[in-house]
Amino acid sequence: MTVRPTDATDATDTSRPHPARMYDWYLGGKDNYPVDQEMGRQMLALDPRVPVMARVNRAFMHRATRWLTEHGVRQFLDIGSGIPTEPNLHQVAQGIAPDTRVVYCDNDPVVPAHAADLLCGTPEGATAYLRADVREPDTIIEGAREVLDLTRPVALSLVALLHFVPDEDGAHELVDGLLAQLPSGSYLMMTHATADFTPEKSTAAVEKLTAAGITLALRSRTGFARFFTGLDLVEPGVAMVDRWHPELGDPVPGQEGGVIPGYGAVGRKP
Repeated sequence: MTVRPTDATDATDTSRPHPARMYDWYLGGKDNYPVDQEMGRQMLALDPRVPVMARVNRAFMHRATRWLTEHGVRQFLDIGSGIPTEPNLHQVAQGIAPDTRVVYCDNDPVVPAHAADLLCGTPEGATAYLRADVREPDTIIEGAREVLDLTRPVALSLVALLHFVPDEDGAHELVDGLLAQLPSGSYLMMTHATADFTPEKSTAAVEKLTAAGITLALRSRTGFARFFTGLDLVEPGVAMVDRWHPELGDPVPGQEGGVIPGYGAVGRKP
């Protein structure tokens, strides 16, 4: 099943880079354009470990999904899902609990071309794709409601997404608004890049991306933790993204070469 807002456009803008396609390039995918590759190379010139950071974020998603599914969660809303890279979230969750229901959401028009990969879930469960932007929370919830039972707990996944939404766009308020429409027992699973450990490289990256039309809001640990205000943090709380329950997955090659400048956490709505 594919759920899409009727006003979505399929036009793909290849004149400027898009974070989802750059992420795909970092992960070794082929669904990107020269403009994405060029900006990706500029990021690598600043820090050659950017692809490692992308894989570490992906690995966090796998571990957090595994933890949540093992703790009884059977519904996921993955916003900013990006171009599919196996294993996808539904493959991890349905591999543990086949009846899990997953809704993917992204605003990049390239992603729908891969809907078949996103919708190949188990017969017992359900997977769906929704074309929308995180800045459209009502559209997202309305579409998700067609697949998910919003009277039962939902895990809201925002992995490597909110650092593209500045405070001026109400990033914290957007998350609060999404969580407000999910019931008690729901979870927030999230990662976020930071400039806390690499201020000079981060400043240069922000300048290059801003010039290309991409906003990058690298929040501090305090700014990241604020997204979890009112939630009960799962141990170990706010952690370096590669250090959140590392026992639930294999380490990413190269992550041991220095600090990974990002935070990860999972929190439960009381």
